[in-house]
Amino acid sequence: MTMDMIQAGGDPQVGNLATPINSSELAKKYINSLPAYREGLAVRRRGLEIGMAHGYFIYGPFALLGPFRDAALGDVVGVVAAAGLILVLAVALYIYGLATASQPLASLTAPNPPADLGTQDGWSEFAKGFLIGGCGGAFVAFVLCQILHLLSF
Repeated sequence: MTMDMIQAGGDPQVGNLATPINSSELAKKYINSLPAYREGLAVRRRGLEIGMAHGYFIYGPFALLGPFRDAALGDVVGVVAAAGLILVLAVALYIYGLATASQPLASLTAPNPPADLGTQDGWSEFAKGFLIGGCGGAFVAFVLCQILHLLSF
């Protein structure tokens, strides 16, 4: 008895293969609930949500593992470095949108990708939201670390 675990998901020449991981209902619901694919969001809101998450977790390595970790202003250096990296990433997103403005392809897990990210203006708005959200996320992480530092005995 043989069981085919991997099947062609539509056109086999495209290379979009259906595996138990990417074609399960759980994976589809999870992917479609992420801000990149959630329906009904404006492009800037997508960038804002994704930027907040990235800014929040990028702060930690710079503040806790960077060369200024033991300095008095190590936390401030961490938030500035995180904001600098977010700026570089936002510029990269903007340039990516200028270079490859084409309609996103549908896949098995995301059958309805957002059409707004198929234009240069859409990527520009996404990059603006990412920049604002990323800097805000890094600042929120900084403030939380300062509050926790003040509460610790």
